[in-house]
Amino acid sequence: MDNTEKLANSKEVIAYIAELFPKCFILEGEAKPLKIGIFQELSERLAEDEKVSKTQLRAALRQYTSSWRYLHGVKPGATRVDLDGNPCGELEQEHVDHAQKTLEESKAKVQARRKEQAKKAREEAKAKADKSRKTNPSSRKAKPKADPVTKPVVPKRELNADEMVVGKEVSVNMGTSSMPATIVEINKDDVRVRLLNGLQMVVKAEHLRS
Repeated sequence: MDNTEKLANSKEVIAYIAELFPKCFILEGEAKPLKIGIFQELSERLAEDEKVSKTQLRAALRQYTSSWRYLHGVKPGATRVDLDGNPCGELEQEHVDHAQKTLEESKAKVQARRKEQAKKAREEAKAKADKSRKTNPSSRKAKPKADPVTKPVVPKRELNADEMVVGKEVSVNMGTSSMPATIVEINKDDVRVRLLNGLQMVVKAEHLRS
């Protein structure tokens, strides 16, 4: 990347500052709580950096600190760090309580959205099946009980929000088959799992079964 080329989005900004300050920002696993006022310190250190602006830094920090893995790291006894990884004091209880509340609310919203998406998918599939039967009545007579929506049987249930934790052993649903795996990282829109052979993959939460 050319030194004068602007970073395109918050994901690229986070990757960039994690490369510059690896003792403060990380891309995988439980993140460390950041020093209060880290934005000012970061913007001063990158004041001459043409790749990123203050607006981009502010947006990237907002995304980083609202991620599930960051909120998981804001817990009793955890220590805040500055850009160089130096400790900057333990977290106050009010900050821990706020992070836990934010995490619970975020998980609840994601769970509700996934349920709504699943409901919408079922309704669309049912409507499609009904339309198919209406336009092809002969097939309906030949197979009066056929139901392409309910025929597949998945033996295991989808994970609840409170079961979505790092270290949880799960099954990854791959259509008609499944593979055992362990959760290693949880994000808002996807989950990283490690298979028995050691390989890691990123999947949607609705593909995980307990």
